[in-house]
Amino acid sequence: MQHVIVIGGGVVGLTSAWWLLEAGFRVTLLEREAGVAAGASFRNGGQLSYRYVAPFADEGVPLKALQWLFQKDGPLRFKPEADLRQWRWLAQFLRHCNAGSNRRTTARLLELGELSRASMARLELVLPPGEFAWRDAGKLVVYRSRKSFDAAVARPDSEDARQVLSPAECVAREPALAQAEGVLAGGIFNSGEAVADCYAFCQALTTRLRAHPRFCGIHHGEARALLTEKGKVSWLDTSAGMLQADAFVLAAGIQSRSLAATAGIYLPLYPIKGYSLTAPIRPGDRAPEISVTYFERKVLYARIGDKLRVAAMADIVGEDLSLDSRRLAGLERQVRATMPHAADYDNMTAWAGLRPATPSSAPIIGASAYSNLWLNVGQGALGFTFACGSARILADVMRGKPSPISMDGLELIA
Repeated sequence: MQHVIVIGGGVVGLTSAWWLLEAGFRVTLLEREAGVAAGASFRNGGQLSYRYVAPFADEGVPLKALQWLFQKDGPLRFKPEADLRQWRWLAQFLRHCNAGSNRRTTARLLELGELSRASMARLELVLPPGEFAWRDAGKLVVYRSRKSFDAAVARPDSEDARQVLSPAECVAREPALAQAEGVLAGGIFNSGEAVADCYAFCQALTTRLRAHPRFCGIHHGEARALLTEKGKVSWLDTSAGMLQADAFVLAAGIQSRSLAATAGIYLPLYPIKGYSLTAPIRPGDRAPEISVTYFERKVLYARIGDKLRVAAMADIVGEDLSLDSRRLAGLERQVRATMPHAADYDNMTAWAGLRPATPSSAPIIGASAYSNLWLNVGQGALGFTFACGSARILADVMRGKPSPISMDGLELIA
């Protein structure tokens, strides 16, 4: 029975560990923090957007990005770095900013989203949704721009699942948008989308991992280097000592980039910084019942238990986790204007996380240049959405079975 070390205790690493256990492997988890899900999985947006998977790279995005940079509360910020990795990633991103690449990536991500939805349903047999505030309420994407709205309506994907709504119909479906009705061009509602507490999901899954007969435990320490010999990883150097296993899975978010580099592997990952605000919902507040995404401003709203989670921003500023007061103030202004009576905004808490994004927005899953090193990285802002499907693919390919979906666009290109 092969022993696998999974590097990374976020939602992708934890689901990878679970699916590998179920596939017959013995598994040890390595997490650098004192607890699991302390990074990008901690207070992310909470939306499980299986059908709304729009890749960031698309035709016209470079021009939009320039416009966003000059908007006071725009969704994008950019800080040039003296780091070749930033510029290499940006060059690759620009090559994907065309309609053809976007269509191919969207098709693959829709497949991954459907696989993830089915895999999450399978996991619910051992992990009841009530343990992580799951709500299958659907998702409404609203548009201010008539041009953007018309373009979204014209897309052929997901026509069977979506409903095209006028501004008045958007408010009828989600009364929390009443204040914004006058500036909306319309909206698209997708049934079957969900919201949940990613951190609570990770905690509940960790409890199941610890009870699994093939789970070998959690080591807390920072992975420092992959030591290789004769086409294989021989040792994993960590702050907790040297670790050895039959195989290794790299699922450590943006830290995967530096760790892979110690073995001479370039992972095209860049940390896209995002922010979230979490506000308590009081009796009498008119919080949204369904998840809402504001398309132009790239702001999402999700009711998670008794709290409202608002997430936004795409800051290309390197591995900077500081809370930028100006960005947070801008997000708060938008939230108060769009849903003024949804929650207790005077008692909000702020958070920032680094989402490990690839230039195409498609994750990297499967084999590496070393026969016993496997990858499950680059889910970006959709880590929670894609975690279960990505883990299922990984477990299948690691035991020599075909992937349940095409791997075209999901494998590492040397």
